[in-house]
Amino acid sequence: MEFVVKSAKASTQKTATLVLPLGDDCLLGSVAQSVDSASGGALSTALKRGDIQGKAGQTLLLHGLPGLKAERVLLVGIGKVDELDNRQWRKIANAALAAIKGLGGADAAFAMQDVQIKGCDNYGRTRLLVEILADGQYVFDRFKSKKADPRALQKIILLCDKSEQPDVECATREASAIASGMAFTRDLGNLPPNVCHPTYIAEQAKQMSKAYKGLKVDVLDEKKLRDLGAGAFLAVSQGSDQPGCIIVMQYNGGKKGEQPYALVGKGITFDTGGISLKPGQGMDEMKYDMGGAASVLGTLKAVLELQLPINLVCLLACAENMPSGGATRPGDIVTTMSGQTVEILNTDAEGRLVLCDALTYAERFEPRAVIDVATLTGACIVALGSNTSGLLGNNDALVQQLLQAGENAADRAWQLPLFDEYQEQLDSPFADIANIGGPKAGTITAACFLSRFTKKFAWAHLDIAGTAWTSGGKKKGATGRPVPLLTQYLLDRVN
Repeated sequence: MEFVVKSAKASTQKTATLVLPLGDDCLLGSVAQSVDSASGGALSTALKRGDIQGKAGQTLLLHGLPGLKAERVLLVGIGKVDELDNRQWRKIANAALAAIKGLGGADAAFAMQDVQIKGCDNYGRTRLLVEILADGQYVFDRFKSKKADPRALQKIILLCDKSEQPDVECATREASAIASGMAFTRDLGNLPPNVCHPTYIAEQAKQMSKAYKGLKVDVLDEKKLRDLGAGAFLAVSQGSDQPGCIIVMQYNGGKKGEQPYALVGKGITFDTGGISLKPGQGMDEMKYDMGGAASVLGTLKAVLELQLPINLVCLLACAENMPSGGATRPGDIVTTMSGQTVEILNTDAEGRLVLCDALTYAERFEPRAVIDVATLTGACIVALGSNTSGLLGNNDALVQQLLQAGENAADRAWQLPLFDEYQEQLDSPFADIANIGGPKAGTITAACFLSRFTKKFAWAHLDIAGTAWTSGGKKKGATGRPVPLLTQYLLDRVN
């Protein structure tokens, strides 16, 4: 999908479909009024028929209006103009896209300059619109014998006032990169686990290093990890015939010697639970357990496309959690890369085991801040559902920056407590720490476990178990979250 920004008048724009906003009670904004005048009142005449009232998400398609260069005009209801927020804006953009998709035109022009969204300026409004439109065009049909019909819509023209053009162009460029990262994340998540295993993800990382300048990739295989003492990571990977690895990706777009930011992603490409076997129902969705690593890769792709002036380290802890004669048993004790010992009471709490060694490895880069991203706990879905990611950390400034980034990117997180009292649930009579803390506060105790390995840097943990994918039926699929949140955080650090 190509996005083009123009400061042309809506009434003179040549396009297959001109998209105009319509307020509640058929209220026309100034741009729509100018189009109405140019067409000799054709919009007003159509509205008198009562086919649309302007409620949010309503659409009305008009053909062949006189005095316009547009072949069609699509009126999109935006509801009460003083109540429009990000959630409504998403509904409106999706409704417009759904109407346009069914048409034969190769392009569409959006004239939404009049629209005002609570808490959003021109940049924010445009960026969210472009992300929604680009993401709405996503199709995954790689394994379908009959591919999806070729999409006729190839270009979106964004009309704006000349004074707004720099902001709109910046928003469009950044949104396009974020949408590209989200699509990459969704592709990785939607791939079947017999294709997308740790070696495949490592190959994708190497391909990225060839495609973008300033990116260095190193793959720590199981031999290297054994030499490093990554006993917790290897306890997970040893049950599978697929070898695990930690993929280290360094992007040096900032000043030489400047401390990097670090993103650490959980990359369990399939999670059976190991010896603590999961129930069979819905287990196919455990291919999405690498959503953290996929979102880190997607965020890196957005950063690379924008060539942000920042230093960034991405660590992908990739393994497959399988039951076998060589798998870790409940009750086994392992030594982590940090030297701390862990009693593994449940092999299905494996994400924290691969992450803890990756977090320890991150120390060598002396990062400004470390954010780990993981589909870590079902408890997070119980607490927050599928709309909001869980957020915990040891540095309040970092947590607040991420919360604000989530608000600005319409990809929200919510902070949960990390009080010392919860740490006691991880006590073990035989090792330094147990890998589970019992049935209570599962998301928090998982973060408490990770916090034992983050003493040397500012750290935050994003639990995306509820937001990384949509479950069930034809709607099942990866979402691409939290790429917008993470990219916004990095954009904020640059700006």
